Amino acid sequence: MTCPVSPKLDFGGTTPYEDYVHASVLHDLQRQWSDDPREMSFLVITQVMELYFGLLCFEWRQAQKELRVDDVRAAVRTLRRSELHMQALNAAWRPIARMTPAEFNSFRDALGEGSGFQSGRYREVEFLLGEKSRSMLVPHRAVPAQHDALEALLHEPSLYDDVLAALQRQGLAIPDEVLKRDLSQAYEPNAAVEEVWAGVYRGGSGDLLELGEALTDVAEEFARWRYDHLLATRRSMGAKAGTGGSAGVAWLEKRTRRSVFPELWTARSYV
Repeated sequence: MTCPVSPKLDFGGTTPYEDYVHASVLHDLQRQWSDDPREMSFLVITQVMELYFGLLCFEWRQAQKELRVDDVRAAVRTLRRSELHMQALNAAWRPIARMTPAEFNSFRDALGEGSGFQSGRYREVEFLLGEKSRSMLVPHRAVPAQHDALEALLHEPSLYDDVLAALQRQGLAIPDEVLKRDLSQAYEPNAAVEEVWAGVYRGGSGDLLELGEALTDVAEEFARWRYDHLLATRRSMGAKAGTGGSAGVAWLEKRTRRSVFPELWTARSYV
């Protein structure tokens, strides 16, 4: 009979888990600005969202690397993984969305002029998805390293740009003017790109179809993120002005009307 092996308990210092995860550092990052216990929930959830923003940026940059060497299957696996991250990110809205206006107002003043639209990592998320906007660099001017990184990203290919470049190398008729346009501008739909995707979907199978579906899943989760943000804001504060001087619900409603990877949605009408 084999004797059970007991786990090692004494490491003579910190544990390997602590050395790897830095859990004590993570748990030391919460600093409440009010006495309301609900603020801790809001603070932790916001920090979790920030971690997921960073993870998504990491995954999409990895997908870009794979696309640039035409490893479409690897890129699809990476995009699928990022979709699961986005599902977890979106679920984080639920506790915030369940706050009543009075509950949210009990600590809202502690935010001061702080607002989620000031997040540098979230700006990276939008830029990588092709939602480019030079005006959104303004909140980051006081942090030169962050501003410079976002300025560089503004002029770099988005994830979708790398997808379209990969499609062109596969022999599909992606126009040169789409790939050689001013990359600092938000991506705008193109009829020729729409026809390329319609052709991919008419084929009914293959790596490019899987790529299209993985991208559509990402776009759907991102649309859900924006809509859930809108609902959480509307439910907790109605139509009042947002923190940081934003237009609140009106601003979010405008953002929800935009779709990333637009031709993947419209091409379905022609299949």
